[in-house]
Amino acid sequence: MISSLNQYLQALSADEHLAAVSGIKRGVEREALRVVSEGRLSTQPHRENLGSALTHPYITTDYSETLLEFITPVSDSAEQTIAQLEDIQKYAYENIDGELLWPLSMPCFVEDDDQIPLAQYGSSNVGRMKTVYRQGLKNRYGSMMQVIAGIHFNFSFSEDFWRAIQQIDGDTRDLQTFVSERYFALIRNYKRLCWLIPYLFGSSPILCSSFLQDKPHQLPFKRSKTGYLYLEHATSLRMSDLGYTNSAQSALNICYNNLTSYVEGVKEAISLASDDFDKIGVKVDGEYRQLNSNVLQIENELYAPIRPKRVAESGEKPSEALQRRGVEYIEVRALDVNPFSATGISLEQMRFLDVFITYCALAPSPEMTAELQKRYEHNMDKVVLRGREPELKLNDDNQCKTIPEWGGELFEEFMQVAKLLDKAYGTDDYQVVTSSEFAKVKDASLTPSAKLVDMVVNQEAKYTALALGKASEYREQQMANGYQTFDQAMLTQAAKQSHLDQKAIEENDTLDFDSFLADYFKA
Repeated sequence: MISSLNQYLQALSADEHLAAVSGIKRGVEREALRVVSEGRLSTQPHRENLGSALTHPYITTDYSETLLEFITPVSDSAEQTIAQLEDIQKYAYENIDGELLWPLSMPCFVEDDDQIPLAQYGSSNVGRMKTVYRQGLKNRYGSMMQVIAGIHFNFSFSEDFWRAIQQIDGDTRDLQTFVSERYFALIRNYKRLCWLIPYLFGSSPILCSSFLQDKPHQLPFKRSKTGYLYLEHATSLRMSDLGYTNSAQSALNICYNNLTSYVEGVKEAISLASDDFDKIGVKVDGEYRQLNSNVLQIENELYAPIRPKRVAESGEKPSEALQRRGVEYIEVRALDVNPFSATGISLEQMRFLDVFITYCALAPSPEMTAELQKRYEHNMDKVVLRGREPELKLNDDNQCKTIPEWGGELFEEFMQVAKLLDKAYGTDDYQVVTSSEFAKVKDASLTPSAKLVDMVVNQEAKYTALALGKASEYREQQMANGYQTFDQAMLTQAAKQSHLDQKAIEENDTLDFDSFLADYFKA
């Protein structure tokens, strides 16, 4: 028996289950470009004092040497997660020689792709594989789109929470099977309602014209008086076709109805040949241009606004970890960097995501056909490009609804979830933030994307100057703050240890790189 949302809320409100409700665990991965004071990319490699990008637990690089990624440990306190992120960024500021962290998702002024250096991870086979993968991304899509920064929000419910849901359902299967099934139900609801995330939090309606260069597009950009390109009603150009585009991926039919079909779909995708990528070549004149010529080089190349996850063991592929031990948490990937927050994500955003994701876990979630998935993606496409357009209509189960109409229905139910979370945590924070986000649904001018367009178009602010002003403000703010959960000595030691760990990996390699890759893909 699967309960309704109200039945779950009523049952979970009982004293015996409240502790389970408050056991949410979170982690944040924040990407940020290193820039110099005039707003151009740093030309410096990843700093030695920041540690090894291959092995440091909290500080690494994403696509480029200049694209830092900060990773917080798993925590059951949203406040602690923000404090950890502040500490990690403070340490980074202390070790990048006055450089700034670009506070926007869309990159700063970049003249050409060759100005963007690929991330380097040392001479080990696994390190070289990471760099060759990025070389493949460059040859497939260009480097510019790879330095778009985002926020990944990792989220999991406690085992006690899932036991309570299983008890309410009267389900007698083993717990992990039940948990995996329910995470996929959550994911389906998330995909149905994912348009709400860029509407509320999208912060990339504007870009520097250098981003486009010769990139083909059909978007009706306007140009501000200060020379920047924008779409009047856009919310998140990062999530549009200007961002991660892979026409071959659009034909993939990854199924989110259960763990088995999802893993089978991913495995099929990473073995599917691509004629276009085959033209690039794999190893040419002794140099790798990509890891292989398939639609996906590895699973990480599958671009999705949400992913089911399981911490993988050494040498284990993500899909193998899922297949063997089930879903452990989800990774929300539809978040722009918040330019109005020093950490790129605010505590208030995290609280609303708690409400939104909990709703997705408890609301009815029928299985999803390929046609339904396309419909959800079409809603998302509309919102990222036209989300603040007053008469925009979205498709909700074949009913056309405006964002205020559909949002009004959703927020009535979100508020009930917020009340449950407030009761569990002994606060009113969740209801406060839910009311604040609902105000954006009723008035689009309150959204961050609208505020940015107003600043640049109506107030004629220079976008680069605006970003650099925020970046300088955040640097001064975080440099002045004391450490809260970490300290400088601990982070310094973590950096030193990461270099030792990288060296050990390099010394323990027994295969040449060609053989290593052959074994990896054979497995």
